[in-house]
Amino acid sequence: MTDMKIGVVGASGRMGGAVIRQVTETNGCVVSAASERPGSDAIGKDAGEVAGCGPLGVEIVDDAAALFGQVDAVIEFSVPEATVAHAARAVDAGCIHIIGTTGLTPEDEKALEVAGKNTTIVYAPNMSMGVNILFALTRQVASILDEDFDIEVVEMHHRHKVDAPSGTALGLGRAAAAGRGTSLDESGVLSREGIMDPRERGTIGFATLRGGDVAGEHTVIFAADGERIELTHKAGSRQIFARGAVQATLWARDKDKGLYSMLDVLQLG
Repeated sequence: MTDMKIGVVGASGRMGGAVIRQVTETNGCVVSAASERPGSDAIGKDAGEVAGCGPLGVEIVDDAAALFGQVDAVIEFSVPEATVAHAARAVDAGCIHIIGTTGLTPEDEKALEVAGKNTTIVYAPNMSMGVNILFALTRQVASILDEDFDIEVVEMHHRHKVDAPSGTALGLGRAAAAGRGTSLDESGVLSREGIMDPRERGTIGFATLRGGDVAGEHTVIFAADGERIELTHKAGSRQIFARGAVQATLWARDKDKGLYSMLDVLQLG
């Protein structure tokens, strides 16, 4: 079987560089195209040199949409608006689309569902194996414990992260809600400020921390009178997200059209 040709959106960013390095270290795939936003200093440079893994003979271009007609799959960690537009491009090109973008709205996710009817998409708010195990455990524990246990999701990321709570934190909240037989829309409390009434029974709370260069830390707390259960994942490197994205790409190669998650990739669903 020939190597999969992979395109990388946001090639000079932190995640783009991690993805390029991961692809070059993984059997069965090669970096064949790369893009950056118009005006980026990386335009015209070699994607491998920008990523720090040596020249690959792949020039970074300023048209991300053009990648989809050149490769078997595109890996994208970018911004919601671009991601949704690129999903439509993936449909037109019949290209696999691997999405690690965070901050998507419910409307954005519905657009991915529509696109997934006509091409293969893997979308996850967090691509790491450990975090997806945490999703599964959170749902399981929430299904066992009753509402005597309050649920809180605490997350911390680097100072440059723009969305809050993180996509992973929201995913954990959805997992907890599903375990309880409800939805995050019905039970989620995304922020608190000022003088408040006592905590409402059955709600799922969130706390967001930002600072330093933290790659990502998430804890789900189940707290009752006299005892507390905490499930925690700490990311020491962004490379774990890149590794998961490349794993998802290779997994998706022979899959039918559809919108999949990392739970599908890891057979945790």
